[in-house]
Amino acid sequence: MSSPLPDRPSRSSSALVVDPALFDPAAVAPDTRAVNAAIVKALGAVPDRWVFPMAMLRKLRLEGKGPFPLSPESPYAEVIEIDGPHGPVPLRILTPPEPARGVYLHIHGGGWCLGSARENDGLNHRLVERTGFAVVSVDYRLAPEAPYPAAPDDCEAAALWLLREGPARFGTDRFAIGGESAGANLSVATLLRLRDRHDLPPFRAANLNAGCYDLGLTPSARQWGEEPLVLNTRDINVFVGHYLREGGDIAIPDISPLHADLRGLPPALFTIGTRDALLDDTLFMAPRWLAAGNPAELAVYPGGCHVFIGFPGSLADQALARSHAFISAC
Repeated sequence: MSSPLPDRPSRSSSALVVDPALFDPAAVAPDTRAVNAAIVKALGAVPDRWVFPMAMLRKLRLEGKGPFPLSPESPYAEVIEIDGPHGPVPLRILTPPEPARGVYLHIHGGGWCLGSARENDGLNHRLVERTGFAVVSVDYRLAPEAPYPAAPDDCEAAALWLLREGPARFGTDRFAIGGESAGANLSVATLLRLRDRHDLPPFRAANLNAGCYDLGLTPSARQWGEEPLVLNTRDINVFVGHYLREGGDIAIPDISPLHADLRGLPPALFTIGTRDALLDDTLFMAPRWLAAGNPAELAVYPGGCHVFIGFPGSLADQALARSHAFISAC
C-alpha cells in the first residue's frame, strides 16, 4: 500500500513509505551539513588509525578522543557482573529514580571491536529520563581478542539474565532491546537465538539504529569508498576481518541477520541516515522484517552520518524523540 508523498521533504519516513525527496541533497539541514563536515575534517587529519593496536584505540575512545563525543558518566549508572559462557559479563545498569516503566537491553556499537557501555552513558541517560525505562547495557567481549561467537554469546547470556532476574529487580516485564551499528546486528542475533534456542519471545520492541546486517557488505557499504564520515568501506572490512578472525560462514543468520528467517520477532524501528555507509543494510532489512509478518517502521533522516544520534544537532534530537516514543509505547 502506498500513500501520497508530501509537498516538501519530510524529516523522516513514515512506516515503510519512504519519500524519495529524503535522499535529495537539498533536504539536508545546514546544521547536519556542518556536523558532517566537522567529522570528515577531524577524521581526515588523523593518521591511519589501523596501525594502532585495538587496545589503544579503545583507550582513546574512553578518554573522549574517538569520533563520538564522550558524555559525563550517568549518576544512575552501576556495574554488575553476570556469568557468561566465556566468563563474567559486565552489565552497566542505569536505573531511574522512580519505578521503572520497562527495561531496555542496550548493545553498543563499535564494529564488534571497539566501544563500551560507558561510552553510551549520554544516550542511555537521556533514554532513562525521557522514557522512564531502566537501561541494561552489555559490555560484551570484543574482537580480535575475542572473535565470533564471543560477542553474541555474551549478549545471549545478558538477555537470559534479564528475563530471569529482571521482573524482580526492576518490577516490570516490559522489555525492549536495541543498539547501534554492530549493536543492532547483535540485537537481532540475540532475538534469533532466544527464539530458536530457547523458544522465547520476551522482547516487545527492537530499536535498531544503523545496523550492519550483512557482513558480506551491501552495495552502499562496498561502494562508499574512503571518505572518513565516521565509517568507510575499509573500516567495515577491518572490523569484519577481526570479528571473523577464527572463521564463520558470513551468510549464516547469527553473523548476517539479513539472511535469517525473521518470523515471530517483535515490532522494530529501523533508523538510518542517508549519508551512512550502511544505508542499504537498513533499507534491505526493514522490508524483510515486515515481509516476515512483523510490524516495522523505517525512519530515514536526510544527511545523517553513521550513528548520527551520537552527535549534537537537530537531526539527532528528532531521531531520539522518535525512538524514545517507540520504546515507551512497547
